[in-house]
Amino acid sequence: MIIQHSHHTQNLEGNPQVRNISRFVSKTYDKRLPVNTIINIVPQQEAWVIERLGKYHKVLEPGLSILIPFIDRIAYAHSLKELALDIPSQSAITRDNVTLHLDGVLYLKVFDPHKASYGVENAEYAVTQLAQTTMRSEIGKLSLDSVFHERSLLNSTIVEVINQAAYVWGISCLRYEIRTRIL
Repeated sequence: MIIQHSHHTQNLEGNPQVRNISRFVSKTYDKRLPVNTIINIVPQQEAWVIERLGKYHKVLEPGLSILIPFIDRIAYAHSLKELALDIPSQSAITRDNVTLHLDGVLYLKVFDPHKASYGVENAEYAVTQLAQTTMRSEIGKLSLDSVFHERSLLNSTIVEVINQAAYVWGISCLRYEIRTRIL
């Protein structure tokens, strides 16, 4: 991975942190942006964010639209469908000092393409991190027996906390499910 700035070029291939980040970014953002072909058709359940001369101009809804070549650029293309994200396995300690290993699935939906584009650099990564920290925090408040009995309450609390934070990012968390519990 080579990062180019206006005044110097830096090769970061040997740095393991950069390799991990670039692997995540390339996996997440592998989808190519549509090209401005003057007459554009935005597919159903998508929204395209248009920049005019490098500044936000508008959001294109599904249907036919006309853009000015070289002046208008499709900067972001968001799927308005529900998205399922894996929450990686993590350790959490309960109130009675028992260590659990948990992972989960988070279901998201973009409700404001403008906020999702400009509110946070990588919305999926930010929501994943928020889900992990919230899950650890909420499990720390419960005893081991409570974790097993109050799973639905735990899930709804995590969704509520994520929705409070992710609103400014234009993302809504629809539900969260703890997938596995390993002692």
